[in-house]
Order: sequence, then C-alpha cells, then structure tokens
Amino acid sequence: MHTPLPTELYWLTLTIIMTALMWIPYIVNRLIEDSPWPALMNPQPDLKPKAQWAERLMRAHANAVENLVIFAPLVLTLQMIGNSTTLTASACMLYFFARISHVLLYTFGVPFFRTVAFFIGFLCQMTLGLSIVGAI
Repeated sequence: MHTPLPTELYWLTLTIIMTALMWIPYIVNRLIEDSPWPALMNPQPDLKPKAQWAERLMRAHANAVENLVIFAPLVLTLQMIGNSTTLTASACMLYFFARISHVLLYTFGVPFFRTVAFFIGFLCQMTLGLSIVGAI
C-alpha cells in the first residue's frame, strides 16, 4: 500500500527530480556543438559551450545544487521533529516554483527577475529554518 508523502517531502522530491534533470539540455547542446565522441570525453575545465543559454543553464544548475544542499536538510529536519505546518508546506511548494523560475530566467538571460526568484527561494529556506528553531 502506498502512503502519501507529507507535503514538504513531496515538494522536496519534485525539487530533487527537477535538479537531477537540469543537465540534459546543456549536454544535448554539447553533443550538437562538439559531436558525440568529443562531448563524451572529460571536458577541459575552461571549455565553455558556444551557446550562451547553455553556459547560463550550467551555472543555474550549479546554483540549484548548491541551494538543494540547504533546502533538503531543512525539510528533512522538519520531518524528523514533526514540525509540519501550513506555512512550512507552502514554503516548500513556493521554493519549488521559485527554483524552476530561477533556472528558466537564468537560462534565458533575464537578470532582475532571476534575482527575485532566487530571493524568494532564500526566504522559503529561512522560513523553514526559523520554523525549526521555533522563531515562527
């Protein structure tokens, strides 16, 4: 029998899946730019894609991974201490949409709104952290 996930874990799982899939478009771009064999070799550290969007997506992906390192432990801690509330569930859902907005805005080179999306994600992380320590 399948037990439904708590809301926070559901949005964490979707965020992880989204982050895990972000590499596909820029690797496809690399396959097209370099042909399959060179693209499958270890790239040189300074090798950048010719397509600007692919380079931005690579940076957005790295940023998503860096922020997942903060978001995931917060969600897991909330679950361990049993501190799930409507606020924490909403923060996790909003975090997912802020991160997907961030990666799209970053990839397409939209500077101001990309920063807004990032900041919303940060506020969601702070909401979870403050909830854990009982400040909200």
